[in-house]
Amino acid sequence: MIRVLFLSFCTLLLGSVVGCATQPRFETTGVMAGLSPQVAGRDSTKQGAEVLWGGVIVNSSNLADATQLEVLAYPLDDRQQPEIDRRPIGRFLAVAPGYLETVDYAQGRLITIRGRVRDTAVGKIGDASYNYPVIDILDSQLWKRDRYVQPAQPRVNFGIGVMIGR
Repeated sequence: MIRVLFLSFCTLLLGSVVGCATQPRFETTGVMAGLSPQVAGRDSTKQGAEVLWGGVIVNSSNLADATQLEVLAYPLDDRQQPEIDRRPIGRFLAVAPGYLETVDYAQGRLITIRGRVRDTAVGKIGDASYNYPVIDILDSQLWKRDRYVQPAQPRVNFGIGVMIGR
């Protein structure tokens, strides 16, 4: 009897852990999957393409009626989170209408953005000229701050606790 109860408990525990697995947040229907920021910056025929890109915010600035983010792009994992332990795939500028708090969208934060390629803009990285693809943000996910500090660390916790309050 104890063995049956133990196996039932383990099955329920495993089911709850599997049920909590993170699913991709963004719908990818209509997204041009193979288009990288590097390619889009060189190819003006990609204007209007819908993309799903993510990476590390390099700079954020508030403009007169929008907020612009400069992002160093990385490939996305199966949860659509930037994989910062891999090679970068270019840079892009993302524009959101209105005001975003630049403290929240600060340098070093990870972000994933679904957007539409608007055009390209010539800028500089150091002394080098760079063609940035510019995208209009349709939706975005700002990842937790500790993800950048400790990339690709699995987090699994098991435990039973008792809380006593007054």
